[in-house]
Amino acid sequence: MTRLAGKVALVTGARVLAVQTDVTQSASVQHAVSEAHTALGPVDVLVNNAGINVFCDTLTMTDDWRRCFAVDLDGVWNGCRAVLPGMVERGAGSIVNIASTHAFKIIPGCFPYPVAKHGVIGLTRALGIEYAPRNVRVNAIAPGYIETQLAHDWWNEQPDPAAARQATIDLQPMKRIGRPEEVAMTAVFLASDEAPFINATCITVEGGRSVLYHD
Repeated sequence: MTRLAGKVALVTGARVLAVQTDVTQSASVQHAVSEAHTALGPVDVLVNNAGINVFCDTLTMTDDWRRCFAVDLDGVWNGCRAVLPGMVERGAGSIVNIASTHAFKIIPGCFPYPVAKHGVIGLTRALGIEYAPRNVRVNAIAPGYIETQLAHDWWNEQPDPAAARQATIDLQPMKRIGRPEEVAMTAVFLASDEAPFINATCITVEGGRSVLYHD
């Protein structure tokens, strides 16, 4: 979700509109897209970035399955569904869905998060092929360990947060954790005219971790 700004703002030369949105609700997402269209013009690019970590025991979880899918998969579809009609009408557009390396590698104790992220990859491929003839590209990014607030929250929940962070770093081939802007730069590339023939695929941004064999 984003905080409600209520009006268009000027930030470092760019016009920005913040609209409070619940990605689990199709009408809420459609409202945000309509507000953006009114204030800024047609939506040519969508980055579906909302997501939550839901790691549960498979046999004891209650509403966690639905909560995970409502944000991590339904939310992506709600965003796509809101912008696709306009993109198809104009014959151009780029959608970038944020998946995860959990869509390719399964880590015990992380259920059902990877199931939802597998779904994001499937949705990306299906929509990419469906709308390719209309010149609308749909791609995904699969980040690895990125130093977001969610990562810090998890480290801080551990008995020794500093040790937990270091253990994460030790798993990385590049011996550092990814930065959010490194994911953002990939999204900008996929959304731009620099990637006109990239469609229905996924780019990993994880420093090589998913290639490395480890316990």
